[in-house]
Amino acid sequence: MAFDPGLAAVDFTILRSQAREEELHYLDNAAMALIPDCVINAMVEHDTLRRSNVKRGSHRLAEEATEAFEKARAAVADYLGVSDPDEVVFTGGATAGINILAHSLGLMFERNDEVLISQLEHHSNIIPWQVIQQRQGIKVRYLPVTPDGRINLERAEDMIKSRTRIVSVTHGSNVTGAITDARTLSGLVHDRGAFLILDGAQTAPGGPMDLPALGADFYVFSGHKVYGPTGVGILWGRKEILKNMPPALGGGEMIQDVGLEKSTFLDPPHRFEAGTPPVTQAIGLAAAVKWLAAKDVKGMRGHLRRLTLRIMEGLTQLSGGIKILGPETGMERIPLVSFCVEGLHPHDICQVMNDRHGVALRGGFHCAQPLHDFLKIDGTTRASLAIYNNDNDVDALLNGMEDCMKILG
Repeated sequence: MAFDPGLAAVDFTILRSQAREEELHYLDNAAMALIPDCVINAMVEHDTLRRSNVKRGSHRLAEEATEAFEKARAAVADYLGVSDPDEVVFTGGATAGINILAHSLGLMFERNDEVLISQLEHHSNIIPWQVIQQRQGIKVRYLPVTPDGRINLERAEDMIKSRTRIVSVTHGSNVTGAITDARTLSGLVHDRGAFLILDGAQTAPGGPMDLPALGADFYVFSGHKVYGPTGVGILWGRKEILKNMPPALGGGEMIQDVGLEKSTFLDPPHRFEAGTPPVTQAIGLAAAVKWLAAKDVKGMRGHLRRLTLRIMEGLTQLSGGIKILGPETGMERIPLVSFCVEGLHPHDICQVMNDRHGVALRGGFHCAQPLHDFLKIDGTTRASLAIYNNDNDVDALLNGMEDCMKILG
């Protein structure tokens, strides 16, 4: 039986509402996915019945909130396919997770140690390392990109040196859609005694994972891309590494003992959760990943591959000089397509597509300006898919782009 995105769409008030005056074809999921009702309900129920601070309270509400919070941690661990919930740190998002790693691991760097990232990276996986470079004198180097928009792993073996301490790369590019061969890269990284960080912001929405099989040492993602709330994300790290890392942030909830001269810190994950964590958002994130895991994930993945192929083939058939970034048609990619049209600015395309066709796209650099500079293009237009998207959405995109090119061309 073919996968039916309509069965997922009914879980979203924003999609099934009959009061909407204008048609909506939401193809901006790489920026933020929509949120199902069960996630909203889980957060409302928590704040209605169990709202209290976590970890240290001894009264009933505090104990119930703490239990719910730790169950959320366990639910995320299950989603990632890891056995120890204490390897899961709640953060404010993928950006916060990378910053925590940069500032914590950075404390262990020596001058002229190296961090290796790639030209594909989102700004959130560039700027934190640049900050550490400016403050501590480390070196940030960049793996090159292949002509079809993938990290050039053939160069990785030569570029990972004895002074390389961290290799931090995207697991799935939010611009080219290319998926990094993490297993191969992890072997090269570990052979040099370095750590591998994967930015999973774009791959985590693909459904339950077998994170240990990737061979990474750390993995980050954001709640709002996996049908969860904003303001929450995950930093996963191998327990034996987390135990030896200093905290990146200081405050309440992460301490064992505080004196005027020095303080001692709790074991992970609490060491990295300074202050009141995003409790309600964590409850929502757990509801989101459990909701997604209960769906026909295999069917969803096949469905999204088919829609992605339809978009790529349909855009290719349009006249007007459309260039699609990333792996060629039929090659593995996450369900997004970024493209540029000769003579047309992405912002103009997005405006026309929204105003005339109800298609929600994203235009610009997608927080990956160095990649666009390397490719010598002034931004791209991006269509990105999620579990509820269907053939009507693709038809609206392709028909709208034909109309758009006539108007703007």
